[in-house]
Amino acid sequence: MENIVKIKKVRENAQIPKRATCGSAGADLYSCIDSDIVIKPGDLVMIPTGIAIELPDSSMAAFLFARSGLGVKHGICLSNGVGVIDSDYRGEICVGLCNVSDKEYTVRSGERIAQMVIMPVICADFVETMQLSGTDRGSGGFGSTGVK
Repeated sequence: MENIVKIKKVRENAQIPKRATCGSAGADLYSCIDSDIVIKPGDLVMIPTGIAIELPDSSMAAFLFARSGLGVKHGICLSNGVGVIDSDYRGEICVGLCNVSDKEYTVRSGERIAQMVIMPVICADFVETMQLSGTDRGSGGFGSTGVK
């Protein structure tokens, strides 16, 4: 399996994603905007990156995560939690951001706005059944395995 992800710039001032260190799991994605965008508290915005990608095959997907510095310091998070870029998508990658703080935040052109991690995907077949195997946990959900 090849680990090459092809990148196409779809906007002139787009930046190619970069991993900050050799140990970084994610590659930084950069805003590709003509002018600053102010995100007011509670606002949702879509920020273009100016790039499209081609993953090697359907056994991989690209996942977009918030940058910890933006989230912790400024309350800027991904509006959908985690973005999923399917292997057959060829359009521009855009990042939905939201401001969960009480202060405005200004996104500038070329700013690192998210990180992209390439991960394997299992393409499972789904089969309906009348019964599932039993486990110690059973149907216990939210918080059922923790201390009460």
